[in-house]
Amino acid sequence: MATFFASLQDVLSALGATVVLPIIIFLLGLILGAKPGRAFRSGVTIGVAFVGINLVIGLMWTNLSNAAQAIVGRTGANLTVVDVGWPSAAAIAFASTVGTYIIPIAILVNIVMLALNATKTLNVDVWNFWHFAFTGALVVAATGNLLLGLAAAAVNAAIVLFLGDWTARGIQSFFNMPGLSIPHGFSAAYVPLAIPLNWVLDKIPGLKDLEADPETIRKRFGVIGEPVILGLVIGLILGLIAFFDAADIRTSVINILQTGINLSAVMLLLPRMVGILMEGLLPLSEAAREFMQKRYAGREIYVGLDSAILIGHPAAIAASLILVPIAILLAVILPGNKVLPFADLAVFPFMVCMIAPITRGNVVRIIIIGTIVIALGFYVGTAMAPLCTTAAIDAKFDMPAGATQISSICDGMNLLTFVILSASRALGFIGVLVVLAVLIAVFLLYRRNAKAWEVAAGAPSE
Repeated sequence: MATFFASLQDVLSALGATVVLPIIIFLLGLILGAKPGRAFRSGVTIGVAFVGINLVIGLMWTNLSNAAQAIVGRTGANLTVVDVGWPSAAAIAFASTVGTYIIPIAILVNIVMLALNATKTLNVDVWNFWHFAFTGALVVAATGNLLLGLAAAAVNAAIVLFLGDWTARGIQSFFNMPGLSIPHGFSAAYVPLAIPLNWVLDKIPGLKDLEADPETIRKRFGVIGEPVILGLVIGLILGLIAFFDAADIRTSVINILQTGINLSAVMLLLPRMVGILMEGLLPLSEAAREFMQKRYAGREIYVGLDSAILIGHPAAIAASLILVPIAILLAVILPGNKVLPFADLAVFPFMVCMIAPITRGNVVRIIIIGTIVIALGFYVGTAMAPLCTTAAIDAKFDMPAGATQISSICDGMNLLTFVILSASRALGFIGVLVVLAVLIAVFLLYRRNAKAWEVAAGAPSE
């Protein structure tokens, strides 16, 4: 059985999300009663959209990583933990022993919670089960106990399903995506911190009344507030910080202008790619709604998907680009930090996209909350780097030349992963049970006043 799951895992890893998710969407569409032709077109459209999203993210990554390398090089900072990026973290997670079993474990957790009416989310985002496997792999690296690692991964999956439910109405309203939720192990992890931080910002004079959503910015600043022009301005400023060299003005100007235009392209193209993705998801969403109404007396069900469908919002992209130089500055000045942000700078839209509904798209608030999250994340990343490195070695990961320790912004700086890891490391199975007990207690509190909780997470008040 373990050999079968390992072989399945290898195939899924080789195919990647751009192939795996369309197949799952096609099969799920058929199960839910969609016509074969429509389900097939839906799956192919989603695959094409993910290819487009990955191309735009690649463009963003190239420009941000080049700028980051230039800025860090100027500071002379000696940061010894190398950010190898989420693709490497995913490869480590899937190649681990926990990764071998994570797909059946996460599916079983989802089925049990659906049967107990403990979740409304049917999570079809199988590719991103790697986040749960990563948590489990770190627990195994810390304790040497595979069963404990599997238990930690299962609890992580359960927590993320709850977070997907909690934020679903806010996500659906803010992004105009009916019937969907986002049980994403990285993006959802910051919701429990973002909600109280946003509440604090509501109490601060000046900030509480400041309107800084993209629409308000556009009205206030005219053409400069348009996403494509805003991306250009942010890109030019970032390029100026990174590449200006008085001794070589010609090269400086070229690099600065290229950075500006490329990040302007990201601001324009990413929402378009997400729009194509939503075109593919619409038939599935409709089929799921009809299926539940016919067979389960109108019980509400959410289709759980990758947070990639959210990252095209102008508030998320603009805040993310501004957070890049802030993150580099924090990495340099924070005492005790050892993480060099590099390969994962392009994941900031994934980090803040589920914060956007909580703040009603307020870019200033997203930046403030994002700055706090990143600062905490650097300390989490520094603390977890030895275990990330051990897990990478155990998974036969090819370490970068000269790197003694590795991590990633996603998931090496993940606060939820750190909590589960810390509890498991300190108390073993009792620690996992404590985390599970806290989840159950929070779930019961949520059920008592679900509307208020969901409004705090960005849902409409009426």
